[in-house]
Amino acid sequence: MEGNEDHKAAEDEARRAAQHTSMKSHVERDVNADIAERAEHATPAESRKMDNVAGALRGKAIDEVVGTDHEVQRTRGLARVSQVVDYLFYVVYCLLAIRLVLVFIAARSSAGFMRFIFAVTDPFYSMFRGIVASPTVEGGYTLALPIVIAIIVYALLHVGIKALLRLIAHRRTEI
Repeated sequence: MEGNEDHKAAEDEARRAAQHTSMKSHVERDVNADIAERAEHATPAESRKMDNVAGALRGKAIDEVVGTDHEVQRTRGLARVSQVVDYLFYVVYCLLAIRLVLVFIAARSSAGFMRFIFAVTDPFYSMFRGIVASPTVEGGYTLALPIVIAIIVYALLHVGIKALLRLIAHRRTEI
């Protein structure tokens, strides 16, 4: 029963929308015809006035298009900056995660790859080294909590930078 009433309501709404569209197009035709007729029989003063109004509207439309184009270009530039920021942070995350896993599994520090990862991540990790103790369990496995803290801090910094870029990209202009 409810489905039938919903169907009837949807049909009524569709019929009303069609009637509204029909009335709107009829009114637009009448208004456009009236404007065209008045334009044909305008006095020279009215013609000048219409030309001035048309020129002002044309100028305003051109200014709006130019402004919109500048806004689009600025937003595209900020989107590109945002992509670069994302990429750089993802690289840092991955390198720190690799270092965390290597420390956790007690990889040999004399291995070339281990030395490479340590050398590359030290600039991002050194300020967090020693901030808290890293617990060790049997077998030499270590959970390097400073690396975890570094990843969290970099993630928060990443979110903050992205929010700032979004704020700049979507700034509102006063009208």
